[in-house]
Amino acid sequence: MLRVTTPSPGWTFLSNHGHVLVSLALDPDVRMRDVAALVGITERAVQMIVRDLEDAGFVVRQRVGRRNRYTVVTRGHFRHPLEDHVRVGDFLALVTGDRTPAQPVSGGRASTGRA
Repeated sequence: MLRVTTPSPGWTFLSNHGHVLVSLALDPDVRMRDVAALVGITERAVQMIVRDLEDAGFVVRQRVGRRNRYTVVTRGHFRHPLEDHVRVGDFLALVTGDRTPAQPVSGGRASTGRA
């Protein structure tokens, strides 16, 4: 799993939602506490973000035994009008160097709401 070894600067280009999405794409079996450590937020904040991503159709959670497995819906599109032409899968390929195990889930755009 990816580990952050240096503190991030005062701001980054991605929101915490973006960082969580990238973390789930890189490791579908990742624990929420590990995502929290990677992103630099609380485990509770990660849980709320994952719920947001699920509700918007960007992530599908599957229970596997006592753990969860997260599948990123790569066919979805960004929600903001400036980026709504960008597919989530294309973005993830860019930021992860195409190291993602995520598979497309049926459906088109993830949500009509705005981020």
